[in-house]
Amino acid sequence: VSDASGCSMIAFLHTGAAKFPQNLLSRSRQAVSPLFPAGVLKGFSSIVSRKLASHGFGASMAAMSSFPPQRYHYFLVLDFEATCDKPQIHPQEIIEFPILKLNGRTMEIESTFHMYVQPVVHPQLTPFCTELTGIIQGMVDGQPSLQQVLERVDEWMAKEGLLDPSVKSIFVTCGDWDLKVMLPGQCQYLGLPVADYFKQWINLKKAYSFAMGSWPKNGLLDMNKGLNLQHIGRPHSGIDDCKNIANIMKTLAHRGFIFKQTSKPF
Repeated sequence: VSDASGCSMIAFLHTGAAKFPQNLLSRSRQAVSPLFPAGVLKGFSSIVSRKLASHGFGASMAAMSSFPPQRYHYFLVLDFEATCDKPQIHPQEIIEFPILKLNGRTMEIESTFHMYVQPVVHPQLTPFCTELTGIIQGMVDGQPSLQQVLERVDEWMAKEGLLDPSVKSIFVTCGDWDLKVMLPGQCQYLGLPVADYFKQWINLKKAYSFAMGSWPKNGLLDMNKGLNLQHIGRPHSGIDDCKNIANIMKTLAHRGFIFKQTSKPF
């Protein structure tokens, strides 16, 4: 065995056996077997990963080989927060607009878009809204309008290569409200177009129910509990909710779940 990891001998036993005299091959296998437990040849890829890790390549390879490939290059995790009160105010307006770009091979966060939005119909946040979301008046005052934020989203999408037709990406939300109700409703009210990339998405609640066999009535809290995950940050903080969604997706992917679009075409 020329290498302490056994890679040379293992590769030889795979590729050179046919050319090697049977009596010497048998003796070689007997010599190697005390060094390597049964089933080591099946673990050959993990040995290669460790070898590559010593040269700086192992982390990404290990991440890619630890779960099945997804159908998308990137998942765009989104969770709006909007103006609200009891009884509910109308129209509701988006006041927090976060997106996490999740790599579909590694399920790691590669980029973040996060902006607060100034409401124009009901510019003053209610105490109920601040208590629920943690967003105070000073966080939205003087911020860009929804139209301006949507323009910046488009610029970010272009910068991240997400508008390239060869790149497959899809939004992921905790429910259908964000992209089925909230964004198109406010855009219609303001006379703004809705970009095509907002018109298809994955509802994480549906994905979770397909993977786990139960519906998460309490959304992220139930999904974290069902997967034995610690909740990240503050409930109803848009950016923290996105981090929880990403963590749940990563966990389901590592369990072998393949994410598919759940929304119906517009």
